[in-house]
Amino acid sequence: MAIPGVGPLLASALVASIADPAIFKTGRDLAAWIGLVPKQNSSGGKERLGGISRAGNRYLRQMLVVGAMAVIRHAERHGTKRAWLLQLLGRRAKKVAAVALANKTARMVWAMMTSGERYREPTVAAA
Repeated sequence: MAIPGVGPLLASALVASIADPAIFKTGRDLAAWIGLVPKQNSSGGKERLGGISRAGNRYLRQMLVVGAMAVIRHAERHGTKRAWLLQLLGRRAKKVAAVALANKTARMVWAMMTSGERYREPTVAAA
């Protein structure tokens, strides 16, 4: 629950759904299992990525996106230490940025569950 956008409902759903996070080799595998990675329609060495695959656990995917939207709304009103999020919001629509943030959150959850570490807020690099 220390991760921004992850509340008690999502945290308990993640723990209940993912009994052993070690079954996923990487955080991307977990995000793909939830359905937060782009669909691939690649051929002949040309990579074509579409919208999210929507495969996997619909409830977890919806909760991660709702949490990401809350983080984005907070960042717009109060600012954030995550410069990449503000840059992404400048380039993409809010909902697309929310799915990207949900994907990143799922990867952070996997890293925390496998390593046992606590969440550390990112620090702003001094110029």
